Amino acid sequence: MAPTHVLRCCQRGLAWIPVIFIALVVCWSYYAYVVELCIFTIPSIGEQGKSLVYMIFFHLSFIMFVWSYWKTIFTMPANPSKEFCLPKAEKERYEKEERPESQQEILWRAATSLPLYTRTGAGAIRYCDRCQVIKPDRCHHCSACDMCVLKMDHHCPWVNNCVGFSNYKFFILFLAYSLVYCLFIAATVLQYFIKFWTLCRRKAAENCPKNELPDTHTHAKFHVLFLFFVAAMFCISILSLFSYHLWLVGKNRSTIEAFRAPVFRTGSDKNGFSLGFRKNIAQVFGDQKKYWLLPVFTSQGDGFTFPTRLVSADPEQATVNLQPDVAEVTVSPLSESQNRLLSSEQHANNVGDPVADDHLKPGTHFSTDFNHSTFKIFNCLMVNANAR
Repeated sequence: MAPTHVLRCCQRGLAWIPVIFIALVVCWSYYAYVVELCIFTIPSIGEQGKSLVYMIFFHLSFIMFVWSYWKTIFTMPANPSKEFCLPKAEKERYEKEERPESQQEILWRAATSLPLYTRTGAGAIRYCDRCQVIKPDRCHHCSACDMCVLKMDHHCPWVNNCVGFSNYKFFILFLAYSLVYCLFIAATVLQYFIKFWTLCRRKAAENCPKNELPDTHTHAKFHVLFLFFVAAMFCISILSLFSYHLWLVGKNRSTIEAFRAPVFRTGSDKNGFSLGFRKNIAQVFGDQKKYWLLPVFTSQGDGFTFPTRLVSADPEQATVNLQPDVAEVTVSPLSESQNRLLSSEQHANNVGDPVADDHLKPGTHFSTDFNHSTFKIFNCLMVNANAR
């Protein structure tokens, strides 16, 4: 038991290495851009105004990037509530049962009051033996976090966290602002990168004007050159990932659902949760557009239930009674002559229309209700006529 616990602690410690690496790269990029480029290099060639403008826009993108990255890392993944746990008695019965059929019967009884639309590939209730909970729709177990995560998308090692319902918006904004951050650095550093690059070649040929870039700040060469390469490299990788997740948001899918379509009671459908482009965007970013670009939680729903376009086609959902309600009328007992009249008319209809007997077979729901409603209205009319 002790070695397992120690191993688990070591794994959790090693999982922070990618985050520490990103943090060090970001800190170095801040130093290289602000200190080496904006404070030393640009003013030395007489472009103080440009340096101030660069620093303002750099700090705006830097703050939003760090803010969204922080929220993505330290927002705890949402877990299923106690409603999805089996009652104590049912849990004991489930653990004692050895047959999968009997276990499924227990799960079906427990899931009758839960808003569940998805199933396993075999049509069974989705149950996590590790967390001992019935999985809500779009919920999956993360082996790295060792927990069930609501609307799980994936486990990201670069944030050392599971991306799901509680932080998916933060993750999208983290990708967006990191892309803006890298693009801004690469675009503004490019001209100085070219100057340093040509400077190195001119010095090799001993034909470099001394007033172009002073020798006192030649130590900035490394930072500026390397800064452009790092920004361009991250920009390319983040652009592909950000484009893919924007496509997922537009389709209202998670990464898991993109590779394995969710299975509903009516069958698997990769577009089962798609509500249209605008509604899909609102599912992640919320209804108020003024908060879309801020890393604050505005996603719709509670993470347990999600609107789906297959609900109306679900045969196990409660059906809507489309029959018109007949007004309740207090009817007095019929006289013997009225009962005889009704019975004779009913007999005449049955004898005079043999085709109807072939089409409206016994047990047909619509014919039974229709005849019952017809006779009930006829009784009311007879009573009212007699009352007059």
